[in-house]
Amino acid sequence: MRIKFLILGLIFSLFSLTAQRTSKSIDEESKVPKYNLPKLLKSDSGIKIQNQIEWELIRRPEILEHFASQIYGKIPRTLPSPEVRILEEATLAIEDKAIRKQIQLAFKNEADSICMNILIYTPNKKLMAPVFLGYNFAGNYLLHHDPFILIDGKKENEFNGDSSEKIKIKKRGKRTSMWAIEKIIQSGYGLVTLNYNDVDPDKNDFSDGIHSLLFNSNQIKAKDDQWGSISAWAWGMSRVMDYLETDTLINEKKVILFGHSRLGKTSLWAGALDQRFSIVISNNSGCGGAALSRRRFGEKLSDITKNWPHWFAKNFQKYSDNESSLPVDQHMLIALIAPRPVYVASASEDSWADPQGEFISARQASKVYELYGRNGIELYDYPKVNTPIHESIGYHLLDGKHDVTIYDWTQYIKFANMHLN
Repeated sequence: MRIKFLILGLIFSLFSLTAQRTSKSIDEESKVPKYNLPKLLKSDSGIKIQNQIEWELIRRPEILEHFASQIYGKIPRTLPSPEVRILEEATLAIEDKAIRKQIQLAFKNEADSICMNILIYTPNKKLMAPVFLGYNFAGNYLLHHDPFILIDGKKENEFNGDSSEKIKIKKRGKRTSMWAIEKIIQSGYGLVTLNYNDVDPDKNDFSDGIHSLLFNSNQIKAKDDQWGSISAWAWGMSRVMDYLETDTLINEKKVILFGHSRLGKTSLWAGALDQRFSIVISNNSGCGGAALSRRRFGEKLSDITKNWPHWFAKNFQKYSDNESSLPVDQHMLIALIAPRPVYVASASEDSWADPQGEFISARQASKVYELYGRNGIELYDYPKVNTPIHESIGYHLLDGKHDVTIYDWTQYIKFANMHLN
């Protein structure tokens, strides 16, 4: 009898917790202002878009232009191809299950240079492997305990032994939980990664990183419609893709672009700009990423343009507390990736990123996928936690916080298997 009461008590507690979460969600949604989204399938001049040809010739280019000039910023010019330096080539790793390769892309102009240090793992005994490509936040050596992963492009025995280098050595492998490298390799995929700070250090300063190499002579800051850091990081993803097209270990037709948080914003913009990426994944990207700006829920434009102004074009600041005047919203960014598969992931405890706004955005983008005869998100109601959708637009709400977990990677691998095989 006691066990029976314990079971009933547990069921009641779970029911109460679910009810509290539902009630809280309803209360929070009541704070969202009324808004009207810009028409996805109507051009700026009023033309109704009825098929994929009209989308590609009329609507897609003008949406892309709005995002480039008003939100992320245009890239001012190009650079010559980089010098490719092989730092370590085709070495067995991870209990001989993977091949490890480390390269450096060196970009130069007349006065300056930057180096992008890239770590590549591919499954052993598998040529032309599909790969996940994504930035990491603080260095390749943090992703795995593998002692041969270079630190800032150097081996440990090349260090001079100062305190900062000793700290980095001690931190090796401290972010393994976010990357699930063993699972990726076991599933037949490779991983390509680099520190996003190699391309543009994440600070409000355009005197370093790739910006300084692409400014015109005597230019020290971006013009109002020129690139912020997100566009710079997107540019870097495309330059890595240029290299991957030359690497025989990798199937360049199956490169899956992945990003978390600010790098999730980057993956969506990079995937919109560069159609070579076969699948695009946005993990907890929030404001300026997958979440609708007009909902003004969680992080708002006024927050992000104040705290992180360098991520965007200066023009984006015009829309702080003025979201309704934006010519686009983020569902249109997701739609730019069509007809390629795109995955948007949210987390139940990440209200700052507006999970429901991310879901609605993905659902709204489905209208363009339908032009191509692809299934987007047909579900209208907000899905329950850990109930993934794996159509041409994928979505899940992780029961957890702002993070990347083994659950997320499991869904991304399943999604890739469905759409690439």
